[in-house]
Amino acid sequence: MPVSTVKAYTFGDLLLRFVAPSDAPDKPGLQILPASLAKKVVTPREHLDEPCATALPARWLPVRAWEIEPLVRCTLRSDGLPAAFSAGRTLHGGAWAAWQLLEQKITRDGPLTTLTSSLSRFGGLAATHSVLHARGDRAVRIHTRITNASSGPVTLELASSFTLGGLTPFAARPEPGRLVVHRLRSCWSSEALVESRTLEALNLERSWVGHGVRAERFGQVGSMPCNGWMPFVAVEDTVAGVTWAARLSAIGSWQLELYRRGDQLSLTGGLADREFGHWSKTLRPGESLDLPETFLTAVAGGLDDAADALNATLQRHAPAGPASEKSLPVVFNEWCTSWGSPTHENLIALADRLKGSGVTYVVIDDGWAERPPEAVMQSNGDWKVNRTAFPGGLRATTDALRARGFIPGLWFEFEVVNLGSAAWAETAHQLHRDGRPLQIGPRRFWDFRDPWVHDYLMDKVAGRLRADGFGYLKVDYNDSIGLGADGAESLGEGLRAHLEGVRAFFERLRRELPDLVIENCSSGGHREEPGMIALTAMSSFSDAHETPDIPLLAADLQRVLPAPRNQIWAVLRHTDTADRLAYSLAATFLGRMCLSGDVHQLSAKQWSLVREAVDLHRATAAQLPKAVFRTTRAIGPSRTMPKGVQAVVRHVPGTKKALVIWHGFKNASAPLIVPLPPGRWRVVGQFAAHKPRVRGKVNSLTLRAPADWTGGVLNLSMCQS
Repeated sequence: MPVSTVKAYTFGDLLLRFVAPSDAPDKPGLQILPASLAKKVVTPREHLDEPCATALPARWLPVRAWEIEPLVRCTLRSDGLPAAFSAGRTLHGGAWAAWQLLEQKITRDGPLTTLTSSLSRFGGLAATHSVLHARGDRAVRIHTRITNASSGPVTLELASSFTLGGLTPFAARPEPGRLVVHRLRSCWSSEALVESRTLEALNLERSWVGHGVRAERFGQVGSMPCNGWMPFVAVEDTVAGVTWAARLSAIGSWQLELYRRGDQLSLTGGLADREFGHWSKTLRPGESLDLPETFLTAVAGGLDDAADALNATLQRHAPAGPASEKSLPVVFNEWCTSWGSPTHENLIALADRLKGSGVTYVVIDDGWAERPPEAVMQSNGDWKVNRTAFPGGLRATTDALRARGFIPGLWFEFEVVNLGSAAWAETAHQLHRDGRPLQIGPRRFWDFRDPWVHDYLMDKVAGRLRADGFGYLKVDYNDSIGLGADGAESLGEGLRAHLEGVRAFFERLRRELPDLVIENCSSGGHREEPGMIALTAMSSFSDAHETPDIPLLAADLQRVLPAPRNQIWAVLRHTDTADRLAYSLAATFLGRMCLSGDVHQLSAKQWSLVREAVDLHRATAAQLPKAVFRTTRAIGPSRTMPKGVQAVVRHVPGTKKALVIWHGFKNASAPLIVPLPPGRWRVVGQFAAHKPRVRGKVNSLTLRAPADWTGGVLNLSMCQS
């Protein structure tokens, strides 16, 4: 019963193969690979042939070596639970849960091609599995919808957004060390740390007879999708030189799962299931559930190549921002100036220093609203202007900012209600758990399933922005709801429905204020998932404001946050040396520049260095949408206490210009060899307080930092051959 290819489709650089057992061609699974490597695919072995398997009693033989991963994974409450020691570890279910393929059809709409597979399975479920590809993309998007086609209610306990099987199709049998799994660990002020481990290190080697399942289920539970892990995974075949990668668009609880019983690995992902995320969903007859979108690719290359493909597709399909965003302008945010105590007087002093500097947005952060005497922060929920700090109201401040040539911005954390506010008592419109208002520290949470909440906040947020002439909105969100909320079949479903309401509120803001620039911030980088990235003009990269690891975090976040939307802090102090200023400013060339700190107190010499960096950033910002970034570093084991040097090459493929963003940390004297795109390059300009020693070679340069704790930018041009 060998594996056969039922259908195959080429989408740009990708080949999609639908494979199935030869005696069940209507139950296929999906494999994706680079089209250029299709001829290197091998036939998997049919049966186990190691001695331990062949020595089994004849009645147990032969033992099949492979499984087909169905197009959709779904577990109903009425299903029997999977065996093979999987209870409590996975609801994946094994091949018994396969769906029957009824029909496949292709539709085209301009550059967009959609491949739709119609499916059914026992238990009365139907599904549509849609693969979308736009001309020029190196990744596909997958949309899955599950429908109750039965005459009675059905309850889902697991539903996958995508499945991908057959990893790797380039080997007939397992080869130890061949497959490496890349994941991105993430926590507050320390986002996107790469973890790369072999299948063997994850204990995902198949069992000697394929009985016990091997499963690695990971993800996030709550309303901060990047709290613990980024919703991203990649699997690299280090022998074939191919990497598969997936990103979930998940604003709430999600999971990804590596699963293995046969020779080949499968990868699935979607909503966090009943076991992992306390989620179940009952569908009435005819009711459907749309699952989170997935970005999926397979590239000839490594982790960074796969991340590039996913980012490029996300960036191409994200809605274009307002006109003011076309040039990707510089932001100034006063958070690290006042630390939550902004005033009209201080903002005007800042604006007077910033006037004519090339900064476009000036943002008033937390602290502009009233707060009770006992509170550290303002009373989120009431949103009354602090008239002591702003005696003329916010309109007087925005008028003054606009008169100086700036677009004024305002901070909100509108999803929450803080202790001490009058809104704290509006418990009928807040999330509950176990019959009580859901409280995390000093916060309660509005229930975005409630139309009253939408109308109330439209008045408070959109009304304030309109009335006071703001053109920029920073949306913060500073704690996680956790498991979920009452009001649905499960806490997890309550969370999912609530967060769909949050997304709908953002969409309404965009409709009602089409010229508004929205920044996505959730304690820095805790909502850097595709849906929120696409809904907003840019995302705060992290809450790391002045820490030495900012260049490292900003570089690592390139894998999940497209550079035009990656807003990076440069906090400037009047006590900073020139080297420290250059260190902070250089990091912003890894994305969008966001200044903060004591700019109005800088000396003329300090300010001249800042102006030089701003001018260079503005002159090179047009490269960001198409640039790729490659990081070379030798920093030791710690990101928070780095030692050594990092250099990031920023290059638009096909062009003869590049930037090298370099940083020296503690003990930065050792030289670093930095690979460059093919060719011989020369330095034609640079930004730095003290210039590094650079020696160019064909396809690389050797860089030696001039001192510890400094940084800069090399502007490179390719030499004429």
